Amino acid sequence: MAEESPALRKPVFTKVNELRPGTNGHSLNVKVISTKTVMQRGGGGRPSGPQARQMRIAECLVGDETGIIIFTARNDQVDLMKEGKIVTLRNAKIDMYKGSMRLAVDRWGRVEVAEESTDITVKEDNNLSLIEYELVSVEA
Repeated sequence: MAEESPALRKPVFTKVNELRPGTNGHSLNVKVISTKTVMQRGGGGRPSGPQARQMRIAECLVGDETGIIIFTARNDQVDLMKEGKIVTLRNAKIDMYKGSMRLAVDRWGRVEVAEESTDITVKEDNNLSLIEYELVSVEA
Protein backbone atom coordinates (compact mmCIF):
# COMPACT_ATOMS: atom_id res chain seq x y z
CA MET A 1 0.00 0.00 0.00
CA ALA A 2 1.77 3.09 -1.24
CA GLU A 3 0.99 6.20 0.70
CA GLU A 4 0.51 9.42 -1.27
CA SER A 5 2.75 12.26 -0.17
CA PRO A 6 0.92 15.47 0.72
CA ALA A 7 0.93 18.13 -1.98
CA LEU A 8 3.54 20.84 -1.43
CA ARG A 9 2.12 24.24 -0.66
CA LYS A 10 3.13 27.27 -2.69
CA PRO A 11 5.02 29.76 -0.52
CA VAL A 12 3.21 32.95 0.39
CA PHE A 13 5.67 35.80 -0.02
CA THR A 14 5.70 38.57 2.58
CA LYS A 15 6.67 42.20 2.00
CA VAL A 16 9.18 43.88 4.31
CA ASN A 17 6.65 46.34 5.77
CA GLU A 18 4.47 43.39 6.93
CA LEU A 19 7.19 42.01 9.25
CA ARG A 20 6.46 42.19 12.98
CA PRO A 21 8.53 41.39 16.12
CA GLY A 22 8.49 37.77 17.27
CA THR A 23 7.17 36.32 14.01
CA ASN A 24 8.66 33.57 11.89
CA GLY A 25 8.05 31.45 8.79
CA HIS A 26 8.39 34.35 6.34
CA SER A 27 9.31 33.97 2.67
CA LEU A 28 10.66 37.12 1.03
CA ASN A 29 12.25 38.27 -2.22
CA VAL A 30 14.66 41.09 -1.37
CA LYS A 31 17.50 43.04 -2.93
CA VAL A 32 20.83 43.29 -1.10
CA ILE A 33 21.72 46.98 -0.65
CA SER A 34 24.88 46.66 1.43
CA THR A 35 26.76 44.07 3.45
CA LYS A 36 29.21 44.46 6.34
CA THR A 37 31.11 41.64 8.06
CA VAL A 38 30.76 42.08 11.82
CA MET A 39 32.48 38.91 13.05
CA GLN A 40 34.91 36.45 11.53
CA ARG A 41 36.36 33.77 13.73
CA GLY A 42 38.62 31.20 12.09
CA GLY A 43 39.23 27.67 13.30
CA GLY A 44 43.00 28.08 13.25
CA GLY A 45 43.74 27.25 16.89
CA ARG A 46 42.51 23.83 17.90
CA PRO A 47 41.89 21.23 15.18
CA SER A 48 38.99 19.60 17.05
CA GLY A 49 36.19 20.69 19.33
CA PRO A 50 33.34 23.17 18.99
CA GLN A 51 35.63 26.05 17.92
CA ALA A 52 37.20 24.06 15.06
CA ARG A 53 35.01 25.43 12.27
CA GLN A 54 35.05 28.95 10.96
CA MET A 55 32.26 31.31 12.02
CA ARG A 56 31.28 34.40 10.06
CA ILE A 57 28.47 36.88 10.68
CA ALA A 58 27.56 39.78 8.41
CA GLU A 59 24.85 42.42 8.72
CA CYS A 60 23.25 43.03 5.33
CA LEU A 61 20.78 45.77 4.53
CA VAL A 62 18.06 44.20 2.36
CA GLY A 63 14.77 45.55 1.08
CA ASP A 64 11.92 45.57 -1.40
CA GLU A 65 9.34 48.06 -2.70
CA THR A 66 7.89 48.58 0.79
CA GLY A 67 10.96 49.08 3.01
CA ILE A 68 14.34 47.86 4.22
CA ILE A 69 15.58 45.80 7.19
CA ILE A 70 18.88 44.43 8.46
CA PHE A 71 19.43 40.73 7.67
CA THR A 72 21.93 38.80 9.81
CA ALA A 73 23.79 36.39 7.50
CA ARG A 74 25.72 33.52 9.08
CA ASN A 75 28.56 31.38 7.68
CA ASP A 76 27.71 30.19 4.12
CA GLN A 77 24.91 32.76 3.82
CA VAL A 78 27.55 35.53 3.83
CA ASP A 79 28.87 34.38 0.43
CA LEU A 80 25.39 34.67 -1.15
CA MET A 81 24.75 38.21 0.08
CA LYS A 82 26.42 40.30 -2.63
CA GLU A 83 25.40 43.92 -3.19
CA GLY A 84 22.81 44.29 -5.95
CA LYS A 85 21.75 40.62 -5.93
CA ILE A 86 18.13 39.56 -5.55
CA VAL A 87 17.82 36.81 -2.92
CA THR A 88 14.94 34.64 -1.78
CA LEU A 89 14.72 34.07 1.97
CA ARG A 90 12.62 31.09 3.02
CA ASN A 91 11.41 30.38 6.56
CA ALA A 92 12.94 33.62 7.83
CA LYS A 93 12.32 34.84 11.36
CA ILE A 94 12.50 38.13 13.21
CA ASP A 95 15.10 38.35 15.96
CA MET A 96 15.16 41.28 18.36
CA TYR A 97 18.55 42.94 18.96
CA LYS A 98 18.75 45.87 21.39
CA GLY A 99 15.05 46.59 20.86
CA SER A 100 15.11 46.61 17.05
CA MET A 101 14.14 44.00 14.47
CA ARG A 102 16.67 41.87 12.59
CA LEU A 103 15.77 39.37 9.89
CA ALA A 104 17.51 35.97 10.11
CA VAL A 105 17.38 32.52 8.53
CA ASP A 106 18.42 29.64 10.77
CA ARG A 107 19.17 26.02 9.86
CA TRP A 108 15.49 25.30 9.13
CA GLY A 109 15.35 27.98 6.44
CA ARG A 110 17.06 28.65 3.14
CA VAL A 111 18.81 31.55 1.42
CA GLU A 112 18.92 31.37 -2.39
CA VAL A 113 20.02 33.77 -5.11
CA ALA A 114 16.94 34.33 -7.29
CA GLU A 115 17.13 32.71 -10.74
CA GLU A 116 14.90 35.14 -12.61
CA SER A 117 16.40 38.55 -13.19
CA THR A 118 13.68 40.67 -11.63
CA ASP A 119 14.75 44.09 -10.51
CA ILE A 120 13.37 45.46 -7.26
CA THR A 121 13.16 49.20 -6.70
CA VAL A 122 13.95 49.49 -3.00
CA LYS A 123 12.12 51.99 -0.79
CA GLU A 124 15.03 53.13 1.38
CA ASP A 125 13.18 55.68 3.54
CA ASN A 126 11.27 52.99 5.50
CA ASN A 127 13.95 51.22 7.58
CA LEU A 128 12.21 48.81 9.97
CA SER A 129 15.47 48.17 11.86
CA LEU A 130 15.50 51.79 13.07
CA ILE A 131 12.17 51.39 14.89
CA GLU A 132 12.80 50.63 18.55
CA TYR A 133 10.37 48.30 20.30
CA GLU A 134 9.83 47.91 24.03
CA LEU A 135 8.47 44.80 25.73
CA VAL A 136 5.58 45.80 27.97
CA SER A 137 4.23 43.29 30.50
CA VAL A 138 0.51 43.55 31.26
CA GLU A 139 -0.69 42.61 34.73
CA ALA A 140 -3.93 40.66 34.80
